[in-house]
Amino acid sequence: MTAQHSLFPVQMTATWQEPSSVIVSNTLRDWLLDPASLTARLKKHSEQFRVAVLGQAIEACSDIEANADILAGEQVLVREVLLYCDEVPQVFARSLLPLSSLTGEQQQLAHLGTQSLGQVLFNHPDLVRKKIEVAAFDQQSSVAKIAEHLSLKVLQPMWGRRSVFVLDAKPLMVAEVFLPGAFAYQE
Repeated sequence: MTAQHSLFPVQMTATWQEPSSVIVSNTLRDWLLDPASLTARLKKHSEQFRVAVLGQAIEACSDIEANADILAGEQVLVREVLLYCDEVPQVFARSLLPLSSLTGEQQQLAHLGTQSLGQVLFNHPDLVRKKIEVAAFDQQSSVAKIAEHLSLKVLQPMWGRRSVFVLDAKPLMVAEVFLPGAFAYQE
């Protein structure tokens, strides 16, 4: 495991809401609500795809990120990465993997390194994705600090999505935010 990034962990404090309650472009809505693998979609848009790990650590799930499947205070493995296409940062992703879910075959999820979590998840035919929620991250958000560190100007809110995946009755939550200049914003 490489050293943690100085900005890790990035708390994703946001008002998560139903997609039907927000007004965004059709292109962005398509990216936000795409039920398929984001990794696979990004790979189709680039010659070279890579995952850069910002950090990974065990901590208690915060009240802010808790949900019906992952309870506040539950020990989770937090993994934060950047997804790059042709060396352009596209997505910041934060995953919460409850330690209780990292058993059996799912133990591998704790040792992904620079492999995409989505690539592993979407290879399982019994994967279930629960509802997608969306949120906007403004210039004062912790995600904006990541964008600024990457020399990306945050001129408008960055949009993200999150959902709980269930694999063999074991939940994990993945949140993904499209960084400034990402394909999701290009009409």
